[in-house]
Amino acid sequence: MLSFYGFTHFKKYDSLLHAVSTKHQKKPYAFSLALHTGEDAKSIIANRKTLAKQLESSSPLQFTVAHQTHSDHIKIIDKALTHGWERSSDAIEDCDALITNVPHVVLTILTADCVPILLYDPVHNVVAAVHAGWKGSKAQIAKKTVKKMVQTFSSNPTDIKAGIAPSIGVCCYEVGEEVAKHFFDIPHACKHKKEKKYMLDLPYINKQQLLNAGLKEEHIEMSHVCTACNVEHYFSYRKEQGCSGRFMSMIGLK
Repeated sequence: MLSFYGFTHFKKYDSLLHAVSTKHQKKPYAFSLALHTGEDAKSIIANRKTLAKQLESSSPLQFTVAHQTHSDHIKIIDKALTHGWERSSDAIEDCDALITNVPHVVLTILTADCVPILLYDPVHNVVAAVHAGWKGSKAQIAKKTVKKMVQTFSSNPTDIKAGIAPSIGVCCYEVGEEVAKHFFDIPHACKHKKEKKYMLDLPYINKQQLLNAGLKEEHIEMSHVCTACNVEHYFSYRKEQGCSGRFMSMIGLK
């Protein structure tokens, strides 16, 4: 039996499917779900099939995977088709946020320290999955995804629920001034450590961007799980000094 991380407020909706995968040492590559990092593709696909079998759904699920490039590019998925699930060649190109209102489509984000953000508008039945590293956070991809939900599906930001999944925390994310300077205008976004080194709080930064996009604070659920501090459960590129494993954050409509 696989174990997942989940958000309390998402679990209240019977029509919503969501999950954040964790490591499993008895599975190939500790249950990495990334096809793009050089592991044996058959083993990774087997891991993905194992995951798909455990997710509850009345109909077959269509998984959407993107080639994440630390951009602010957003893609609307308007058909129940699989992308990038059994081969990377048909993944959504150059994209770091996915949005859909199509049932049985599962939007996915692969990470090993970057911030995965899951969004749900229960009024218009729209979901989104966002990948926000420091470059995506600088480009305000979370805020732009909310704006796209408003423009395309008439979502009201005050209705949108958000889950900020496990990612590297301010306790472990040391960056240089060349990165930190992009967030100096956000109070409490980074803490000066020594010389030109700072501790950057990416989950907090993305929460602030969601608030600026119009979400209610009580609708934003933070995991408060640092991937580097919890490397036994989550892949951490920093802590593992360049790991190739990735865990997956997922959201879809049943």
